[in-house]
Amino acid sequence: MASQTAEEGESDDGPIAQRAQQAIRNPGDAYQFLFYVVTAFFLVTTLFPFYWLLVLALTPGDRMTNIGLLPNGFNPASFIEMFQRLPFHVYMFNSIVIALTTTVIVLLVASFAGYAFGRLQFRGKAALLLVLLAISYFPPAAFIIPLFQFFTGNVDILTLPAVGTIESPNWFNTPGAMVTPFSALFLPLSIFILTTFYSQIPDGLEDAARVEGATRIGALFRVIIPLSAPGVATAGVLTFIGVYNEFFISFLMTDGQAQNWAPIVWGVVNYQGQYQAFYNLMAAASIVGVLPVVILVVIAQERIVSGLTAGALKE
Repeated sequence: MASQTAEEGESDDGPIAQRAQQAIRNPGDAYQFLFYVVTAFFLVTTLFPFYWLLVLALTPGDRMTNIGLLPNGFNPASFIEMFQRLPFHVYMFNSIVIALTTTVIVLLVASFAGYAFGRLQFRGKAALLLVLLAISYFPPAAFIIPLFQFFTGNVDILTLPAVGTIESPNWFNTPGAMVTPFSALFLPLSIFILTTFYSQIPDGLEDAARVEGATRIGALFRVIIPLSAPGVATAGVLTFIGVYNEFFISFLMTDGQAQNWAPIVWGVVNYQGQYQAFYNLMAAASIVGVLPVVILVVIAQERIVSGLTAGALKE
């Protein structure tokens, strides 16, 4: 009689209450359903912009109005015309060189800093880490005007009676005007990642290398870094992607010419003229420009995932 009453009470509940009771009885099904929902949401929000770029790229330039979910025509020649109108491959080369140079500098400096923070004990370590954390939250746009003034030779650094006034370097239209601020902006994240990994290496492994005659720097490059390969790969890939996609400083420090080390953002923007904008070419250039990052992520995805997950655990 009691079970019959319970069943009647459940039948009187609404569909939401019944779904909740089913989720309580079978939590595995509920977790699987939520997983599918979240996965579908992220796939739609992530892949739809790329699909829309493909729609624009395949639409002829004279039919760019009233576009639906399908292209107004079919014009794959946009992917060839984009190279004929501008040397887009040079813009891509400039961005790759700048990103690789910045990544090497950041990993080198972050390795020494991560070793110091992760394996040495000294006064003020927590305060320095807090300062690094605070610096990492500064938006790059806040440094645009000072950086432009500094790297165009408009800042007096020092005045000496015998030498005169020493001005800041004029690095406009050079890679140095972008590599230097990029290295400073992306350094805190790499330091935090490598500090976490280096601190997990057992002291006995480093001590064994020291007994064999290795210095601290030798132990760092022969023992610590190889054992922390997932963390180093993660820091390197995140730095490369961040520099490759950066807009503000890249747009400010060059005049937009490919031969003057203008990066890929300038290449995409230059398809927009004074009286006409080639949106199909801009979309095609955006698709081609993102391919190096996609290839890098596909190749290094296992390292990235293992680095992010291992960095969150400490035995």
